[in-house]
Amino acid sequence: MGTSVQVKPLCGVYNENPLSYLVSIDGFNFLIDCGWNDHFDTSLLEPLSRVASTVDAVLLSHPDTLHLGALPYAMKQLGLSAPIFATEPVYRLGLLTMYDHYLSRKQVSEFDLFTLDDIDSAFQNITRLTYSQNYYMSGKGEGIVIAPHSAGHMLGGTIWKVTKDGEDVIYAVDFNHRKERLLNGTVLESFVRPAVLITDAYNALLSNQPPRRQRDQEFLDAILRTLRADGNILVPVDTAGRVLELILLLEQYWEQNHLTYPIFFLTYVSSSTIDYVKSFLEWMSDSIAKSFEHTRDNAFLLKHVTLLISKSELEKVSDGPKIVLSSMGSLEAGFSHDIFVEWAADVRNLVLFTERGQFATLARMLQSDPPPKAVKVTLSKRIPLVGEELAAYEEEQNRKRKDEALKATLVKEEESKTLLVAEVTTCDPMIIDAKITQTSSNGILQLSSYLLTLHSILPSFTPFPPPRNCKNCGIAGHLRKSLVLTAGLQHGAFRDVFIDGFVPTPSSASPMFPFYESSAEWDDFGEVINPDDYTIKDEDMDQSSIPADGDFNGKLDEGSANLILDTTPSKVVSSEQTVYVKCSLVYMDFEGRSDGGSVKKILAHVSPLKLVLVHGSAEATEHLKQHCLKNVCPYVYAPQIEESIDVTSDLCAYKVQLSEKLMSNVLFKKLGDYEIAWVDAEVGKTESDTLSLLPLSSPSPSHKTVLVGDIKMADFKQFLASKGIQVEFAGGALRCGEYVTLRKVGDSNQKGGGNVQHIILEGPLSEEYYKIREHLYSQFYSL
Repeated sequence: MGTSVQVKPLCGVYNENPLSYLVSIDGFNFLIDCGWNDHFDTSLLEPLSRVASTVDAVLLSHPDTLHLGALPYAMKQLGLSAPIFATEPVYRLGLLTMYDHYLSRKQVSEFDLFTLDDIDSAFQNITRLTYSQNYYMSGKGEGIVIAPHSAGHMLGGTIWKVTKDGEDVIYAVDFNHRKERLLNGTVLESFVRPAVLITDAYNALLSNQPPRRQRDQEFLDAILRTLRADGNILVPVDTAGRVLELILLLEQYWEQNHLTYPIFFLTYVSSSTIDYVKSFLEWMSDSIAKSFEHTRDNAFLLKHVTLLISKSELEKVSDGPKIVLSSMGSLEAGFSHDIFVEWAADVRNLVLFTERGQFATLARMLQSDPPPKAVKVTLSKRIPLVGEELAAYEEEQNRKRKDEALKATLVKEEESKTLLVAEVTTCDPMIIDAKITQTSSNGILQLSSYLLTLHSILPSFTPFPPPRNCKNCGIAGHLRKSLVLTAGLQHGAFRDVFIDGFVPTPSSASPMFPFYESSAEWDDFGEVINPDDYTIKDEDMDQSSIPADGDFNGKLDEGSANLILDTTPSKVVSSEQTVYVKCSLVYMDFEGRSDGGSVKKILAHVSPLKLVLVHGSAEATEHLKQHCLKNVCPYVYAPQIEESIDVTSDLCAYKVQLSEKLMSNVLFKKLGDYEIAWVDAEVGKTESDTLSLLPLSSPSPSHKTVLVGDIKMADFKQFLASKGIQVEFAGGALRCGEYVTLRKVGDSNQKGGGNVQHIILEGPLSEEYYKIREHLYSQFYSL
């Protein structure tokens, strides 16, 4: 049998709830995505709570709450402690998304599901990878390789490829095949015949998406109509995901058309978001990268979009038509909720939705039942305490501080006593008598006993001066030192000072200053160096790489940081209000997901051996399942929550050992970055009963010449043109010279298109034909 693969959905099947799935590969448990909704409904996490402690690794695909929102809570409350993997943008932008959600909730409620410290603690465990980077798991996951690939939906969005023993498990949700301003399309079509493909049915029923240019123009036309009618436009958006495409679209259009209407991007972390995005050019589309190479202009050096981090800044803006892109997209909390309440009653205004609202949110309700209508909303805000409430709060805080101080004092005294006893017992070289174990009032009794003993020995004792050359010698000096010794031990103040006694005891140590022997390890080259002592931590690099005046601790805007550090006593007051929605509501699809028709074509091309459908309405899931059973593959699964399905491949995979005798006769040929060779062998077994490839006992058969490599028709066209050959595309083929035609066709007998392609060279046998054929052969490696 092949690699054992089990899939168990924890959330997000047969509905549009957040995404979270447990994928087990040969007993190694991956938690792929750890999403939560904008309601932060803990009941959605119950399935996760039952398996969190068994998770071996976490893979995150996108930087929004639907894919990673539950991560801080799961690590704090549910026992999730596995290493986490994501791309750099998913890590950075996901962190800011969680900050924005926390701050938005904290301003309107006593939010206590997680804190900013919990967010930091969770994201510190993330290992960041680049696209196509292979990461080799160790320990229990030995032999498993994971690699992120572009999904095309959000900046850093990921399709995860997990490989074990040559079999691929692909996790591809929320992908977009269309190229946009910000991102290139997904690379999902480059995968062919994976053992298992896990994908979503979110857009299975959506078809006939308009072309990108038409969609963008309709979006801009709706905005300009409202602005010219002196209306305001609210665009509810996410924190750091799809909003970047909208910012880029507006910025470029305003620049090209010299418009002056103000545009505002309002979130608690807007400045930090754009600062980080400026450094992610290599994750963006080819057009942005090429533009930067030629002009050195960063696409996110915004000239027309103003960044705001508080509603008070927006209120200072002069009256007049304006555009505000504000979080949250669901209208459940955040600045967008408050602005909607203020602007909804004006018929001149426009609320422009660019994504479907989450289930049971205000945005979803408005989209499904357009105005005019009346809606009830809850208005909450945090206000400072005053009067009796403030006095009662301060009194309670003072009581808590006194209790904590008392507890701290008691603990410190206990630690001091324990430490002193331990030091004296272990014969501290700075204390003469190791038998002294009492540090309480017994010290006075010891001194009295000591003086009585001295008086019995020398009844006529009177102090006498010490010798001239020794000021501290003699009995008086010893008495003074003994007195200091006793008092010092009583108060615990002279443990590190050598005090001479009157008569040295057998356990006495020679007087000396404290010396601590170095425990450094040495080898043949000297002292062993610990590289960690000289490594700059990521957190320190983050703080030093971001301007201090624009970011707090390398992560937050200054205004957001002040909000966090504000310790003014406050409370949350709430009231219900009926809002009469008279403004216009428009929905335009800027979600950045492939439509149903494109999804079906891509799945047919990828042609997985087994297909698992998740995340989508029940109707969409069943529709896509029936289509794929007929046109994609015979094994299509749509499991329920906590239903574990076995999607182990029917292929048989074996590990074999190449014998030394066989390898000594193999002739490798270097082809580019690789070395390739024909291997003719027969299967045998070693003494340890391991399969092994052995040399043939009979002569090896002859081999036909094989051309290894791939050719792109556009590149080959340029190559022929550089050789002076007239060439052009005509009817899907490459016309070379006057009579020769070159075409590239797939193998129609292989399901899903496959990766076997034929290149057909047509034309009369002539000098031109042979010349072009020679150029064609030069594009391949011959084996």
